[in-house]
Amino acid sequence: MTTNGQQYRDTGHEFLERARIYLAEDDLLQASEKGWGAAAQMVKAAAESRGWRHRSHRDLHVAINRLSNETGDEEIGNLFDAANQLHTNFYEGWLPHETVDRNLSRVVTLVEKLDALAV
Repeated sequence: MTTNGQQYRDTGHEFLERARIYLAEDDLLQASEKGWGAAAQMVKAAAESRGWRHRSHRDLHVAINRLSNETGDEEIGNLFDAANQLHTNFYEGWLPHETVDRNLSRVVTLVEKLDALAV
């Protein structure tokens, strides 16, 4: 039986893989949104494992702050900010390829960190 937390983790990893594919195809809007989706799903996984709310954007930001405080890892918030910039780019389309690529690399790091916290 798959738990909600495991489903969020699986979806986060799937979205990250799709983001890389879209980036390779130069579909920056879809790469951006899948990068954001990967980050959001992983925050949900970590929040779920702690019994925290994770239904809204605000909840995700609160969870990131709590995770940063819990671990003493301030980078978590900065990495999540890069993911949030990707989310905005999906609607605005103003980020160049290099920035989307760089932010997706930051999302990879965030996913790794959150994966370890989503237990």
